Amino acid sequence: MPFDNIVAVALFMGLFGLVILIVLWPGDRQGVKVLRRWGVADPSLSDVDEAVRYLRRRRFWYPWLYLGLPLLAESTGVRGDSMSSILATLLAGALIAEVLAQRPRKGARREATLERRGVRELIPVWGLVTYAVIAVAAAVWIAVNQWWAQLGIAAGVSAVTWLVVLLAVRRPSTGDTAADAALRVRSARVAAGLGLAATVTLAIPEKANLVSLLLVLAGFAGWYHLAHRSRAEAGRSRPEAA
Repeated sequence: MPFDNIVAVALFMGLFGLVILIVLWPGDRQGVKVLRRWGVADPSLSDVDEAVRYLRRRRFWYPWLYLGLPLLAESTGVRGDSMSSILATLLAGALIAEVLAQRPRKGARREATLERRGVRELIPVWGLVTYAVIAVAAAVWIAVNQWWAQLGIAAGVSAVTWLVVLLAVRRPSTGDTAADAALRVRSARVAAGLGLAATVTLAIPEKANLVSLLLVLAGFAGWYHLAHRSRAEAGRSRPEAA
């Protein structure tokens, strides 16, 4: 693609990201909604402040990533589409936010917890199995078709995904234990879902076929279930929240 077209695409995506940032810039209502969705039934004002800060830390980067990632992809000759750019932006934003969150804020109240914290405490076993099965299937399909550039990108996507998860595990605790745990779980599960969806989009050929279609459907279904709490999970957390 000519350089002027690459710049035009990057500017369009950057403008798109800026619109998303304005529309989705979080306030207290969004903070309460996120906490309740992830198991905090009655969040305090400090919990809401922490949730809003958590969301803003991610969404601030969207316009800049939308501007830069398409430009990088086109300039390196990597095949992609708008969905891939969106997923890559969301995942990169999550990584930047988790890296920045490794340093606690000055004056932040930290609480010790005796609960063991690991990947399986953030992502349930069914989620880990779902990710592994679908991601490996997509990688095998990419290798069978000898799309080596896509295979390398898929490996990079997996690395970024699990780096976000591990950073969420070791992030310093702040505020209320329940709210901190809820945001930590959200970070890990949303990252795993985004990574899975981004991986299957790399397995789509120029002319879609049945295998690639099944992979995409499985990947996006896995993304949805990883990034949302089921009714069973919500039911189990209710007695604790009360």
